[in-house]
Amino acid sequence: MASVPLVKVNSLTLDIIVDNSIEWMTKLPPGFIHEIKRHLTDNPPYDAQKQAPFADLDNYCCGAHGLSILITTEVGNEIRRVLFDTGPEPKSITRNLAALRTPVESIERIVLSHWHRDHSGGIIAALEQIALARAKNQAESSHLRADSPSVVVDLHPDRPIARGIAPPPTGKVICRLPEDPTHSDVLAAGGVVETHAEGHLVAGNSVWISGEIPRVTSFETGLLGAVRWREFHSTSSEETRGEWVPEEDIMDERYVAIDVLGKGLVLLSACSHAGICNVIHAATTAFPERPIHTIVGGLHLAGPELQDRVGPTVDFISERLIPTPSYVLPMHCTGFNAKVALAQALGGACVPVGTGMCIEFKGSDSKSDERLMGARIHD
Repeated sequence: MASVPLVKVNSLTLDIIVDNSIEWMTKLPPGFIHEIKRHLTDNPPYDAQKQAPFADLDNYCCGAHGLSILITTEVGNEIRRVLFDTGPEPKSITRNLAALRTPVESIERIVLSHWHRDHSGGIIAALEQIALARAKNQAESSHLRADSPSVVVDLHPDRPIARGIAPPPTGKVICRLPEDPTHSDVLAAGGVVETHAEGHLVAGNSVWISGEIPRVTSFETGLLGAVRWREFHSTSSEETRGEWVPEEDIMDERYVAIDVLGKGLVLLSACSHAGICNVIHAATTAFPERPIHTIVGGLHLAGPELQDRVGPTVDFISERLIPTPSYVLPMHCTGFNAKVALAQALGGACVPVGTGMCIEFKGSDSKSDERLMGARIHD
């Protein structure tokens, strides 16, 4: 397989728009900025009587069970912005985009990692906020173009009718997830739908969106208890009937990769239903000459039924993947036990991140980049 012609970026910024956690206190490595520090250093409201900036908590971010990350790449003088997932519902993403003063008008694409509502629930709200910001800018600046390109909403084509959870050992469906936005919903909100089952480059070839992730490892066996609603037409009764069927693989999930000059790949895996080790296998196949610098996202190791995966996953990342990533940022559905295990194995390379945080990856020079060695997986 030929390697993907992903453009190396001079700078990458990740803004955590939605995550389960809020993290304000932990000491962070260089390039990582807490939300509260962002607010207090960016023209905060000021209490003149007390002579101190005011922590305006009413207008700070909120956490929610889901994920949304704004990706900003810089190549030369060109800046591109892609929104990766949108959280579980409209309120959290609307609040947090405003709280972080996000330049939403410049978002060109919304990428949905997979069809689960905790990732798709804010798509329409995000489109609405982008449209409002563009209209406001146009009204205030007569020289701006009124015909900005529509925002592309990048989706896997296999949208389920419904998904639910039927946990073992009973296999009884305990809930169904809220519906994902439809293509019609996206169009009505001013977006343009693109569907991709295969990997492809976007944002001036600075962002790679994978295709379906091959399953390689023996211990990563999908989302236990996941079910999908299937409908079929009965020829005898001429009625449409339906039933819940097992669907643990979640084959529509995709990861994102950005290549930072002099550092290597930054991988974003929203839920890792394929297994983060399978994601790493796929990335090393697509980019055989590049190291994996940072892993970001949900590793889906929460819950007692998944604890037997924690040890092999931590061992894979900390021992078998060579070189070891500079950073692992476990988020969303990773789970407490897995975060602790990663921190014990990786030390300061495991960084607790959360809603409102900003992470900046500054590229270096071409000579430093030439010295990088491609990632390999030790058996």
